[in-house]
Amino acid sequence: MSYSIMISAGEASGDLHAANLIRSLHKLDPQIQVKGMGSQAMRDAGAKLLVDCADIAVVGLFEVLLNYRKIVRKLNILKDELKNNPPDLLILVDYQEFNFKLARAAKDLGIKVLFYISPQVWAWRPKRVYKMGASIDMMAVLFPFEEKFYQQADVPVRFVGHPLVDKAHATKSKAQAMEEYGLDAERKVVGIFPGSRRGEIKRLLPLQFETAELIKKNHHDIQFILPVASTLSEAEFENCLAKYESLDIKLVKDNVYDVMQVCDAIITASGTATLEIALMGIPSAITYKISPLSYAILKHMVKLDNIGLVNIVAEKRIVQEFIQHEAIAENIAAEINRILDDDDYRQQMIEELSKVKQKLGKEGGSDNIARLALELLQNS
Repeated sequence: MSYSIMISAGEASGDLHAANLIRSLHKLDPQIQVKGMGSQAMRDAGAKLLVDCADIAVVGLFEVLLNYRKIVRKLNILKDELKNNPPDLLILVDYQEFNFKLARAAKDLGIKVLFYISPQVWAWRPKRVYKMGASIDMMAVLFPFEEKFYQQADVPVRFVGHPLVDKAHATKSKAQAMEEYGLDAERKVVGIFPGSRRGEIKRLLPLQFETAELIKKNHHDIQFILPVASTLSEAEFENCLAKYESLDIKLVKDNVYDVMQVCDAIITASGTATLEIALMGIPSAITYKISPLSYAILKHMVKLDNIGLVNIVAEKRIVQEFIQHEAIAENIAAEINRILDDDDYRQQMIEELSKVKQKLGKEGGSDNIARLALELLQNS
């Protein structure tokens, strides 16, 4: 019997997790057919894309409102597919507000729903967990503390481990990568990671470039490198790069872990990247800015001391976070300079990052979620 699965992933990190899942599914059952929403990574893994998520990957309440019609249009395409060509299983990858609307539509049609990568309801609106439990058949979580949270609410849950533990490895040596990117091995390198969403690029890239200018005043021979996410094109960086031409920033569309390993420090957007950087053991500083309206609303709703995933997993702040009004170039540059200049401070951060890696468990996360998906299919 050939199974059909629909997967809905709404941004670059979800697209990557979904792609890894698809490859693991095909190892277990090469006949499984996969369709849905994602971007290039899912397409490369063999999925039939009904919707490309690249232009709806937005963050912040105000930003969602601006793109609301486009988002609803894509949601309706997927709802129609569920109704007209129902899959045997719907797998939802993160992107919670969109995906829970899809989950409810699937449940009304009697389609099994597996939610992969828990929404951060433990951070805000924790009582919503009960509504979530009514919309899904299984929650697959990446962090051990999440499993306990769902168990307490009687929501079916399985800790599958974090797939990034498998993937966060360089494919070439540091020396090879430095040479390939045209970097001088005798000079330090700072990575600029503005995120995978166009909204993040708009808000964070000028700030990160301004920070780079200040760093260069202290470290005249510093080098900068910027990886371009799969959901973006190099053309989207051209205007900002032209303004900061003197920084000679290297743009790379390559394995992001090869880029990370050449860095002595990284200025990063908040999100999955903070965890990837932690797994690679690279000290960093986290930047986060959304519209003032979104921030004013969210700061009263979020129940966490830290927003960076690396710090949430560590259960303390080990990487400094520069959020909204604190996200100014002088603050961020001072932190990066400290990482570059203070060997004790740098080493202490690296040691704490290694503890985060241990907490995320062993390799095999993508295979675990694939086995769980097959289990749900076989028991349907």
